Amino acid sequence: MLSRPKPGESEVDLLRFQSQFLATGAAPAVQLVKKGSRGGGNTNLDQPLLQDRRDVVTLDNLPDSPPALVPAPPKRARPSPGCPLPEHEDPEERLNRHDQHITAVLTKIIERDTSSVAVNLPMPSGVAFPPVFHRSQERQGKSATSGKRSIFAQEIAAKRASETSVSPVREVSTPDPPDGAASCEALTPWEQGSQLHWGSRGFQGPHLVTGKGLGSKNAEQEAQTIHEENIAKLHAMAPEEILREQQRLLAQLDPSLVAFLRSPSHTQEQAGEKTTEEQRPGGHSVEVTGEEPIVPTFASEPRQEDDLDPGAPALALPVTPNKEWVHMDTVELEKLHWTQDLPPLRKKQTQERMQARFNLQGELLAPDVDLPTHLGLHHHGEEAERAGYSLQELFHLTRSQVSQQRALALHVLAQVIGRAQAGEFGDRLVGSVLRLLLDAGFLFLLRFSLDDRVDGVIAAAVQALRALLVAPGDEELLDSTFSWYRGALVFPLMPSQEDEDDEDEDEEPPAEKVKRKSPEQGNRPPSDLARHDVIKGLLATNLLPRLRYLLEVTCPAPSVVLDILAVLIRLARHSLESATRVLECPRLVETIVREFLPTSWSPMGAGPAPSLHRVPCAAAMKLLRVLASAGRNIAARLLSSFDLRSRLSRFLAEAPQEMALPPEEAEALNSEAFRLWAVAASYGQGADLYRELYPVLMRALQAVPEELSTQPARPLSMQRIASLLTLLAQLTLATSNTAPEPSSDSAGASVSATPSSITWTQVSGLQPLVEPCLRQTLKLLPRPEMWQALGPVPTACLLFIDAHYQAWSQQPNLCPGDWLQDMERLSESLLLPLLRTPTLGSLWDSLGSCSPLCNPQFCVRAPEGLPSLVSLGSTGGRLSLSLAGSASPFPFLTALLCLFNTLTRIHKGLCDQLAAILATPGLQNYFLQCLAPMAAPHLTPFSAWALRHEYHLQYLALILAQKAATVQPDLAINTALHHSMVLALLSRLLPGSEHLAHELLLSCVFRLEFLPERASGGLEAADFSDRLSLGNSKDSGCGRGALLAQACQDLPSIRSCYLTHCSLARASLLASQASYRGELQRVPGLLLPVPKEPLLPTDWPFLPLIHLYHQAADTSLGLPPADTIGTALRALQWVLVLESWRPQALWAVPPAARLARLMCVFLVDSELFRETPVQHLVAALLARLCQPQVLLDLKLDCPLPGLASFPDLYASFLEHFEAVSYGDHLFGALVLLPLQRRFSVTLRLALFGEHVGALRALGLPLTQLPVSLECYTEPPEDNLALLQLYFWALVTGALCPRWCPVLYAVAVAHVNSFIFSQDPKSSEEVKAARRSLLQKTWLLADEGLRQHLLHYKFPNSALPEGFELYPQLPPLRQQYLQRLTSGTLENGVSKA
Repeated sequence: MLSRPKPGESEVDLLRFQSQFLATGAAPAVQLVKKGSRGGGNTNLDQPLLQDRRDVVTLDNLPDSPPALVPAPPKRARPSPGCPLPEHEDPEERLNRHDQHITAVLTKIIERDTSSVAVNLPMPSGVAFPPVFHRSQERQGKSATSGKRSIFAQEIAAKRASETSVSPVREVSTPDPPDGAASCEALTPWEQGSQLHWGSRGFQGPHLVTGKGLGSKNAEQEAQTIHEENIAKLHAMAPEEILREQQRLLAQLDPSLVAFLRSPSHTQEQAGEKTTEEQRPGGHSVEVTGEEPIVPTFASEPRQEDDLDPGAPALALPVTPNKEWVHMDTVELEKLHWTQDLPPLRKKQTQERMQARFNLQGELLAPDVDLPTHLGLHHHGEEAERAGYSLQELFHLTRSQVSQQRALALHVLAQVIGRAQAGEFGDRLVGSVLRLLLDAGFLFLLRFSLDDRVDGVIAAAVQALRALLVAPGDEELLDSTFSWYRGALVFPLMPSQEDEDDEDEDEEPPAEKVKRKSPEQGNRPPSDLARHDVIKGLLATNLLPRLRYLLEVTCPAPSVVLDILAVLIRLARHSLESATRVLECPRLVETIVREFLPTSWSPMGAGPAPSLHRVPCAAAMKLLRVLASAGRNIAARLLSSFDLRSRLSRFLAEAPQEMALPPEEAEALNSEAFRLWAVAASYGQGADLYRELYPVLMRALQAVPEELSTQPARPLSMQRIASLLTLLAQLTLATSNTAPEPSSDSAGASVSATPSSITWTQVSGLQPLVEPCLRQTLKLLPRPEMWQALGPVPTACLLFIDAHYQAWSQQPNLCPGDWLQDMERLSESLLLPLLRTPTLGSLWDSLGSCSPLCNPQFCVRAPEGLPSLVSLGSTGGRLSLSLAGSASPFPFLTALLCLFNTLTRIHKGLCDQLAAILATPGLQNYFLQCLAPMAAPHLTPFSAWALRHEYHLQYLALILAQKAATVQPDLAINTALHHSMVLALLSRLLPGSEHLAHELLLSCVFRLEFLPERASGGLEAADFSDRLSLGNSKDSGCGRGALLAQACQDLPSIRSCYLTHCSLARASLLASQASYRGELQRVPGLLLPVPKEPLLPTDWPFLPLIHLYHQAADTSLGLPPADTIGTALRALQWVLVLESWRPQALWAVPPAARLARLMCVFLVDSELFRETPVQHLVAALLARLCQPQVLLDLKLDCPLPGLASFPDLYASFLEHFEAVSYGDHLFGALVLLPLQRRFSVTLRLALFGEHVGALRALGLPLTQLPVSLECYTEPPEDNLALLQLYFWALVTGALCPRWCPVLYAVAVAHVNSFIFSQDPKSSEEVKAARRSLLQKTWLLADEGLRQHLLHYKFPNSALPEGFELYPQLPPLRQQYLQRLTSGTLENGVSKA
């Protein structure tokens, strides 16, 4: 198909298009019709039109310069080719004949004869003038539809028809209907319609044959004659003959022609033509003697029957149209379908998925719910009977030109998102609502809506953005746990994997990967960023400047301000980078501080505020606190650049009830001010405010007992008291950091460490005021309802007491006896009586029911959780019996254990008394539940947050147990349980807890006191167990008991080895140490690292061996690493200790992974495995792996952690064995272990197909085989290729009993089973191979091998050959062998 010319193309292009068109010879799109001359009246119209000549444009003969502008010659008329001018006609006569002047017309007037025309007088009326026709007048008998004619033309035609068709009696006689017309009930519906048409029209004239194409003057008379002949023939035919002829005609005619003749448009056209013909002046006149009009039925009824479905009921309109209504003078029924009643709802249940629909409040509507239409939920096209709007329809509505509709759609979408994140939809929907919306571009739709000019649309967009980004209960959860132990430290709410689509990039060369990634960091489009991280995608769209503009210029409503501040808080919690961008956005923080944290404001009433501008807002203070938590540099900039010190003084100087603010807002603002100051104090900043606000703090602290006694306790008041105590604890810790040591490795080294301006004497008087508050709260412990109402206040009191003694003990100029006596006083008067109360035991008993580790269902991912939009998934309605619930014992018990650890570290004499807390049954049961084999909770943002607080309690309890075991080893109880708990906790700690992991490795894991088996007969039990399992006695010097004893003596060396190979990142370790030790000047920030995975892998005991393997593989010279033997020896010793006494510590490591780690010892170099201690340790570990209960779990075909493919590792192992083993039996045992029959045939094919030379070195005796020989021989081998390799190795002598007894017995067993098997289901190929092997076996020259292959009975490792033989073949085998051998001999004779 040729293309059309486009703008900008030259004349050369047009000529090229012309040549292409002429070359194709295609027909032109427009046909040129050249009419004849005006005077050629006698031209034959039936003559075909002459073919037009194509005009071809050529530029060959045209001059280069344009012609001169001279007058053109006069044009002469050229006659048309089809109508030549007559030669002998007088021109004057032609002019007279065609003269159209008025004078020529007036001279030829001929009057019409009106003698026989009836004259209609006008109707008499009572007015002076006759009524004027108006187009809105109602017509009688007017058809419902009138084709393409205008309404005015239809009115005029109807008026003329009514004037000319009024007659009481028509002179045209109606012929009788056919004979079959009387029995219409027996005819088909189409035939009934035909009969009705005949009866209604009365055969008044032809309808199909009109004579229009005839050239004669009597065309109409000829058509009427034909019509009368047809009628006569129809009357003479029977109905059956009519039907038969009708079917024959329908079969002969073209279906499209039949459809056209039956179409309503054709019927209407015929009717219109007949009506027009009757109305002509020269047509047949009809005498009229009456005024009653007769409307032709064929002009209206057939059209109505065709437009409406005959089976459908008539339109039931809710109102009757009135002609007085605007534009309702003509009722167009097809346009009024929407006014009918809605179709009935489908009540029947169906398995098909239906589109989710929501009401205006975002609630999901049931598919069969029947709601009234006045609610406005039925204004949609699809599924009109169902109420509610789908997400697609809401999306479409957001692009409406009507601002109210856009705002409504965004508001409904915000409600839907909020309910989806709250989990209201549950499993009623298939898929995720948030994922569907984000995939549809909802994020950028909101961003575009923020740029709208209408305030209502902007408000709805901000509301929807908050609903999308801010989970309902996240901020409430983080605020309520701010005063917990290390509660101010939180994980960033950012995806753990930013580039999920880069998983396949590992195959690319590193250079290409760097080249491809480097430009993407700054040039990736927002849509690509949002697919992996919603927050980054939003920040890339200049969201922050737009939000600043809304706050600074538009001055939105209070709800919009709160939504914007909530969105900014969520952005600040994303990461340090996002918080920095919020801080550095021009005029954003300045606007927030100026407008929403003013130092003076007008008093506010009790009602809702009309505006939040120039009024203090707690959300603005919280935003500054979250920004300060991101890093110490941000906190320093906030304090120095935005004059926060004066604002903190302003909002803390007055009590909440004295502020001119609503009570709840005043409480929240005061609490956030305390928290912001506490965050700054955790970096050692803002301490100079303490002297200025000291009277304010004292007044607030003295009012705490009165507020605690108020019942019922107000939650906001309890949160404010806890925030005050947290601030005082941080200020107290600041007194112990008066001379910090500078550290260049610290993440906060960029900020100079300035000495604290607070001294111990300024804070020493706080403890006498806080201790009575603690005693007052502990009195409410037996009353659960009142105790739970206190919230975090008891926890904050304990943490302040802990900070007080920690700072007191670090004062160099004070007498140690003072704080030791005070600790004894506190222990005797408060702590020991607390330990004896039964209510505290109930708290310990509830640990298991509130533990997320013991109840993984608490940590399931939120139903609408997305990897690209991280949230804690807390819906606000938390269970009371959960870690974050109101009845959770974790915060109080963790703070209590923290205080006990501080007291026992400073005062060793209190260790015996306070360690009694470890003997509570609830704590022991909790530890047993944590050690039970169970699936680890899936690492989600909420589970990481919750598990971190649970691990704090476990760590503090275990450190206290270690101190108690060190002080008095003889009185220590449950040390084995505590050691197992230490090992489990070490492999579970998350990023941010590097200090805890380091302390566990340093003080608990390799603690000899935690291995009571050493002194309680564990060594002898190990030797006795080995004798029972192996059935023989070994040298006592190399038994497992002796090896364990040596390992216990070498625990210090083992600890140093693991501290070296399990070292953590130094920067993270220093930051964690500064936070947990209270070294405020070195704390870089309160944002923890992203919790991608635990700090140490589950197979951390094998890390030294893995490091040795990788170092040996990376060494270009092939030299072994330094101290290879010592590292391998220490690692094998510790693994043996765990295998023997702490097997649950290795439950997470599959037996196949342990086997792979042992194989790494042999792959390090060619000499390590020859060392005698290494041989003994590996042999002991191999014996543990070959135990029957462990061997069942040995699965080599499953994915193994840290290993790409076990067959590849085994191939390397075979190659190394073939090169350096020299027949080492232990090396051979490890080679043989994966060759068992139940493992993959790939491993056996690798040995017999690619490393046949290794068979000569596999001289392991049958008696030293670590597993039963039946594991290799049962079930029979079914791999034909491997069986042929077995037979080939036996025949060629590569496999003989002298140097490979185990595999010789295995090969003989499988070949014997194959050649004598008679499975009828075997394929022809297998049967042929079986016959061939049996015939070759019969013809073997080696009589011994022939005897073994034919007479094998069953395996027996006690015999030298490894199997028993039949003295003579069983009868069935003998007959089968004779049948095959006789055929072999006959074939041999015939060939000879």
